[in-house]
Amino acid sequence: MARVVVDVMPKPEILDPQGQAVAKALPRLGFAGISDVRQGKHFELEVDDSVDDETLAKIAEGFLSNPVIEDFTVRRVRS
Repeated sequence: MARVVVDVMPKPEILDPQGQAVAKALPRLGFAGISDVRQGKHFELEVDDSVDDETLAKIAEGFLSNPVIEDFTVRRVRS
């Protein structure tokens, strides 16, 4: 078994209202020096060693993300 991490983020040109809300709240909470926040999704999958990178990319693109408005990265994590 292997652990795979898929991170999904809005594309840079897509507005991120949740990230903007966090960015606006941080100074009010006393946190300075943060100019931008983007909020995304993080998935961890336990997969058989036989699952190849192409299959993982298909899962990320077709199920875990919306490729029209989101980018994704897939990486295998060593234990």
